[in-house]
Amino acid sequence: MKRTEAMTVGDIIKQLLKEDHIDRQFDEQQVVYLWPEIVGQGINRYTTSRWVKNGVLHLHISSSVLRNELLMSRSILIKRLNEAVGSEVIHDIEIR
Repeated sequence: MKRTEAMTVGDIIKQLLKEDHIDRQFDEQQVVYLWPEIVGQGINRYTTSRWVKNGVLHLHISSSVLRNELLMSRSILIKRLNEAVGSEVIHDIEIR
């Protein structure tokens, strides 16, 4: 039996996710989960729903003023979300 170097549990999970090609889906769900932390509770209060499909974060915002502010800050939000996840997961944001 060949001995290999020890791996952390986190590294083993990442390796399994990558081998099964579900690491992208995991990262997309992580973006949805991290949304309140990235934008803060004030903005999250007006977010009625959010999901990711094919690298696009879909948001429903109940305030038209906030919707316009987020549309103007779209590139900054994409950058902050991708940095939080640690990979290029989101390439666009659709706000309704």
